[in-house]
Order: sequence, then structure tokens, then C-alpha cells
Amino acid sequence: MRAELEAESHSLKEKQANLENTVLSLQEEVANEALKREKAAIEELKNHNKVAKEAISDLETKKKELESKLAREPQKTEAPCVEKETAEESPAQPEEPEEDGVTVTAIENEALLEDEAISEGSIKQEKKKRRFF
Repeated sequence: MRAELEAESHSLKEKQANLENTVLSLQEEVANEALKREKAAIEELKNHNKVAKEAISDLETKKKELESKLAREPQKTEAPCVEKETAEESPAQPEEPEEDGVTVTAIENEALLEDEAISEGSIKQEKKKRRFF
């Protein structure tokens, strides 16, 4: 009976050693897979950052080009914008210009409707501005 127990003890020790080796190899495998995933994540972040840096560089270049283009062009006054607004606010006069035999006549009712729509839009815009301030 002693011999049987010693054989069983020896068998159990071998089984334990095999399982310990298997566990160690699996732990190494898991660690290697984690390292591979980490390296892949790092590489992906590097690529993403590289693309972002290139996009930023391109945008900075475009910004500089546009700023230099603006600096080269003479500054325009805002007077044409003011004139355009006053022209929209004034009631439309019937005009009859002739070009190549074609006569154009403005209809007063439509012009009044357009003026009302413009004034209502500006009132709504003013109300929105006041809400935020």
C-alpha cells in the first residue's frame, strides 16, 4: 500500500509540475498578446497623431496664405453693404428699363410683400440678439 501511495504521490507531483509549466507558458502568451495589442494601439495613435499634425500643418499654411492675400488686397469699406440695405428698405418704384426691346415692370404689391418679409426677418433677428445679451 505504501508503494501505491508513493507512486500516486510521484504522479501527482509530475502532474503539478506539468500544470505549473502550462500555466507559465499561458501567462507568457497572454503577456505577449497584451504587448502586441499595446504596440498596435501605440502605432495607431502615432498614425492618428501624424495625420492630425499634417492636417494642422496644411490648415496653418492655408491660413498664412489667406492672411497674406488679405494683406495684399486693399481694405474695402462697408459703404456698399449699407447702400444695399437702404435700397432693400425703400419702397420699390416701378421701373421700365428697355433692353433689346424687352420691357420690365415691377409690381408694387410684390415689392411691398418682400419689404414686409425683410422687415419681419430683421425684427426677429433683433429679438434673438436681445435674448442672448
